[in-house]
Amino acid sequence: MASGTDQHGASTPPASPIEVREPAAHTLPMVFASPHSGSYYPPEFVASAVLELGALRKSEDCYVDDLFADVPEMGAPLLKALLPRAYLDVNREPYELDPEMFTQPLPAFVNSTSARVAAGLGTIARIVASRREIYRGKLSFADAEQRINSVYKPYHKSLRDLINRTWNRFGFCILIDCHSMPSTGLPVESDSDGRGLDIVLGDRSGMSCAPIITETVEQILTGMGYRVTRNNPYAGGFTTQHYGDPATGIHAIQIEINRAIYMDEVTLQRRGSFGELKRDLSAMIKQIGLLAAQHRQHLQYQRLSAE
Repeated sequence: MASGTDQHGASTPPASPIEVREPAAHTLPMVFASPHSGSYYPPEFVASAVLELGALRKSEDCYVDDLFADVPEMGAPLLKALLPRAYLDVNREPYELDPEMFTQPLPAFVNSTSARVAAGLGTIARIVASRREIYRGKLSFADAEQRINSVYKPYHKSLRDLINRTWNRFGFCILIDCHSMPSTGLPVESDSDGRGLDIVLGDRSGMSCAPIITETVEQILTGMGYRVTRNNPYAGGFTTQHYGDPATGIHAIQIEINRAIYMDEVTLQRRGSFGELKRDLSAMIKQIGLLAAQHRQHLQYQRLSAE
């Protein structure tokens, strides 16, 4: 169950680090995940931070879980992380850690040289989205392991189980990894009026998802009036790369939504346009479902044959 009465900025500890909302009947060959909309900030984490809660929340994908909240009623499961990415980012390798953040040397199996670690955005982030340092002191590796064991592993076990169950039921699975992005720093279309992008689709440049899915999603959203691009500046994170394998019938696509479309990025309050965007996303999901039914054989596991 989600934490507290206010889902965003909640103060009541959740009973579980994740929430899975199941459909009454699993009729769509899809799984939806919202890894960065978690809003429960453990008191010990807030106490260890040099930043106040409002600054920590700038890294949240606020309300993304709400934007996709109708997914279970439409026939697909929705997985949500309930703790924030500033605490533990489940869209990373399990051990992408910056050695400068810790009091002792890290084990050899830790990936301390990835581009995400260098940017300060590893599994345990060093900075928030505004580039400000999070912690007032160094952490212990035991603290990192506790977060990974209690949040990261349950999230990915649940995600893998949902993907496998969907694959077993339909012969393929379309994973939609749901995110939001800040409005600043986005590319501007050269022929536009200066307005930035609304949505970025990431499919690892065609490696994580059948092209027909990405093309269809782009066409649907463009037809609704949104400005859409692919793989720039977000090509898909760990989840898209790790799970997406079109040859085996698992298609993963990341959707990044410009926060300015539906919320005030300063006050973190929803805009009046929130409902319209939510309805558009539901309409998009219905059309992806139709596509999946029409192209089921193409989207399923493609067995290699020697004949």
